[in-house]
Amino acid sequence: MEDYNKVIESLGVRYIKAKNLVLQQPFTVRNYYDVGNNLILLHKGRIAFGDEEQTVEEGEMLFIPGGRATKVSYGEAAGKTITNDDLISNKDKFFHSNADLDLIGDAEESHSHVSFEAKVFDSVNFFASLDVPAFLITGNSKLANLVIKVVEESLQELPGRERLITIYTENIVVEIVRYILKNKMFVEQLATNSTYFKDPRLIDLFNYIKENIGGDLSNKVLSSVANVSEDYVGQYFKMLTGINPQDYIEYQRMERAVFLLRTTKKSIRDIGKEVGYKDTAYFCRRFKMMFGIPAGKMRRRESAMNI
Repeated sequence: MEDYNKVIESLGVRYIKAKNLVLQQPFTVRNYYDVGNNLILLHKGRIAFGDEEQTVEEGEMLFIPGGRATKVSYGEAAGKTITNDDLISNKDKFFHSNADLDLIGDAEESHSHVSFEAKVFDSVNFFASLDVPAFLITGNSKLANLVIKVVEESLQELPGRERLITIYTENIVVEIVRYILKNKMFVEQLATNSTYFKDPRLIDLFNYIKENIGGDLSNKVLSSVANVSEDYVGQYFKMLTGINPQDYIEYQRMERAVFLLRTTKKSIRDIGKEVGYKDTAYFCRRFKMMFGIPAGKMRRRESAMNI
């Protein structure tokens, strides 16, 4: 348990957004994807997920780890099947965003969701690193209440709003980790994550990659940071994290690119260079391959989501 306490204490949590949404028409998105983690609380109606279309009952929650593509269906009827790209571009056709506090939980075919980051040492996407599928959370009224509190705070301009949202979001992350531990889910993956704390050289690598995301991050450079041989550094990194270092670096670069696309007006060319890609065309190809949509559409994502 001590290792898990260390994992929780190391997590840097960042709130991204929260919404209460009312379904406009039934549909299925075959490859729902987001870089942030999403916790969805179903108030009324029907949601199903995964290839086996597991049903989320009213009052239950669906957790979709960041970086994990998932099939999600909304509504009783099958409806049309769309891509994640279609959902981002036309979300107002499928959902209405409710801003009335009195209607939260009462509207038919409605759900609330909170999107957030949770990173070990502000570097590793914790839930993505578990490499687990979307899963159902049942019988947890405390977590459901936290989702509603975050949504309610997000809809009001009250003193202390940001502080409370931060506190509630951090509580959400702790409750999800506790749920995983209580139900003995993903035990092997959690044990792997605890190795982050058993070798300080790995932490040095995380920090170096984060601080030099646009620079030379070849295995030769990483080997000097970790003080291991160039031939061994890839094996060493994968042994402790379960992922190839260059794959990890590309994901970190793309996450940084998404952040810059959402929060700055820098050109796609400049963003590509800033995260380590000299060839803009190659950056765009890799971006679309990873996220399923062009970088330009990702830039419009926030305005499309904030319907």
